[in-house]
Amino acid sequence: EVQLVESGGGLVQAGGSLRLSCTASAFTFDSYNIGWFRQAPGKEREGVSAISSSDGSTYYADSVKGRFTISSDNAKNTVYLQMNSLQPEDTAVYYCGASPIYIVAESLLLLPGTYDYWGQGTQVTVSS
Repeated sequence: EVQLVESGGGLVQAGGSLRLSCTASAFTFDSYNIGWFRQAPGKEREGVSAISSSDGSTYYADSVKGRFTISSDNAKNTVYLQMNSLQPEDTAVYYCGASPIYIVAESLLLLPGTYDYWGQGTQVTVSS
């Protein structure tokens, strides 16, 4: 059974940093693109960042560019999201997802509907 598990969330003050991890079982990251998404209360799930399995290209939502960095460690089957300069508006449940390798367009890689598998989410709370 394909499974994604997120970890690393928590409570941090504005300006602080967190590193989220997404570890997969039953498949390898070289077969799927991995994306990070977030969902705040009352809002739709939105794309934050993604990494392409075909060429390692990375993509970011405008709201996090320059602050967040996505990376992968294929030996550990883990994708990370380093989040710096966190702001209260970054508060949300963060999810990682896996989408098929043939999805290559940036617009699709940040779209929740193109992802087949999801983790359970990890809460990130940024206090002001």
